[in-house]
Amino acid sequence: MKQIKILILLVIAVFVSSCEDTFLTPDLTTGISSETFFTTEAEVESAVVNMYDGIQGFNASKDTDSGLNHAIQVEFYVTEMRSDNTRTKSQEGEAAQFEFYTIASTNGIVADYYRSYYNVIYRANLVLANLETAGSKSAQFEAEAKFVRAYAYFNLVRLFGDVPLIDKVIAPLDKTTSFTRVASSITYDLIVSDLQTAISNLDDTYKDRASKAGAEGLLAKVFLTLGRYGEAQVLLESIMNPSRGFGLESNFKDIFYNEGNKETIFAIGFLPGVNDDSQNFSAEWLNSVGRGSGVNYVTEDARTVLDALGGNRTALSYRQDVEQPTQYQVVKYLPNGDVDLEIPVTSPDPTSAGNDWIVLRYADVLLMHVEAILANSASTTSTTAITSFNQIRSRAGFTGSDLIATDGTGSISKQELLDERRVELAFENHRFFDLVRMGAAQTVLSDFASATGGSFSSNDLLLPIPQIEIGLSPEVNGESLLKQNPGY
Repeated sequence: MKQIKILILLVIAVFVSSCEDTFLTPDLTTGISSETFFTTEAEVESAVVNMYDGIQGFNASKDTDSGLNHAIQVEFYVTEMRSDNTRTKSQEGEAAQFEFYTIASTNGIVADYYRSYYNVIYRANLVLANLETAGSKSAQFEAEAKFVRAYAYFNLVRLFGDVPLIDKVIAPLDKTTSFTRVASSITYDLIVSDLQTAISNLDDTYKDRASKAGAEGLLAKVFLTLGRYGEAQVLLESIMNPSRGFGLESNFKDIFYNEGNKETIFAIGFLPGVNDDSQNFSAEWLNSVGRGSGVNYVTEDARTVLDALGGNRTALSYRQDVEQPTQYQVVKYLPNGDVDLEIPVTSPDPTSAGNDWIVLRYADVLLMHVEAILANSASTTSTTAITSFNQIRSRAGFTGSDLIATDGTGSISKQELLDERRVELAFENHRFFDLVRMGAAQTVLSDFASATGGSFSSNDLLLPIPQIEIGLSPEVNGESLLKQNPGY
């Protein structure tokens, strides 16, 4: 099911004052309010659908209102372009701050992402506040709302560290809750609790709404982040049970161009040619929006690894820019197709693309399974882990000695796992988080930045809290209640 904008709920949940209040507590702009709107199960479900619309975000090329939330459509800036995978084409403008680790607290893309996911949290809290009118679907809607809230907070806490924790709809004048950063451990407690509720009350009906497998996979990644490896392994093996129906697509290309496939576990849906439900990020990657710059272009470092380890995934991961042969573009999610690669056109207008964005897929589950077994060790000889690892390598076209032996003589190192995750999940916004979670970010990104003209320090592991929010924060003893991260 593709998500369609719900006008009434957008009036409630999206419009915010740009100068007097924070997006954490949106002001109403009409006489409609949540207190009078939610009277039936169908109305609550419209609020549930609206949560996914919040993650979907607005197509920036189709609506020039800079106050709108672009959500997942700008996620590649704050993740992939802060890794060694991608960069800008021109090394200019606000976008270049990400590749050189010179991000300013006034960076508008960072503020957009921060605002977007707190808006998503607001929408989830709005559902949770109105479950009494949800009838027989109350448990399902609660589970979906908690899944979405956990997903949003997991992104925020990994990117910004300690953040304000809003677990219910709050009054517009509640500035203390809106601007008080809480310890990340407290936020993680809420994330874990929310996902456990989701697991208990969902099935695997949907791929573009919350599901049991989606919640299990997300919680497994949370547990890996927290070092709770055994619990992660149990969740991942639940998804891997053949009875669940998930598996690897035999053709790597079909993952991205045959939507709703068996490998997809959770995706954000888009519709081509529909302003409110399309995306333009894949056109940005092709420099097809008329801005003359181009972003998320593939680094030489990433190309080298893909050429060596990608197998049949390489041609379906990046390609040479025909107009500028020294540049290389991401192939995944191409909106205008590629005849040579037999990739279909998904939208005649690349700036109004309908390619779904995959948040979690089965290959990620298999590689997390290896990580859970590897835990903090430098390597593992576990046949169980090697079997999961080899499934990925086999699908990539590797055979014989290119697979890890399962006779007790083979092993998988942490570096091999990081490399395999890099080539399998290239340009899917995982690389930066993988490096941080597996303790390699400081070394890898410092070396990469030094080689490419940037400078990476431990402060760059977190993004700055948007300065606009610090400016809106009330003062306590002459200082802003909302504190900035170190180094900004």
